[in-house]
Amino acid sequence: MNQISAETKTEAMKVAKATQKPGQTKEQTKLIAQGIEKGIAEYKKQQKSKSRQKDKHRKQQLKSKQKQELDKQEVQSDTPTTVTSSKTSLPWILLALSWIAFAVYLSMV
Repeated sequence: MNQISAETKTEAMKVAKATQKPGQTKEQTKLIAQGIEKGIAEYKKQQKSKSRQKDKHRKQQLKSKQKQELDKQEVQSDTPTTVTSSKTSLPWILLALSWIAFAVYLSMV
């Protein structure tokens, strides 16, 4: 069974004493403090569980986002290869056209 921290016990005792009714015995106050301790422990356990679930969900979203970015990078790395091959032929075409234009110019002069 989980051990309840001393800090939780003192806090529970403070709350129990603050809500103590006139004529209430020390034993009854102790029992109330124990109930409060259990409540605090249960609350902490629930918060820890919620925190773990949020963290797990955040990690899943992060993995999903990274996977999508990796897929985008793979698609982008495939696309420039085909574009690059068409771009490399453009300078050669322009060079050929300039030589043809130069030859036509020389033949007219």
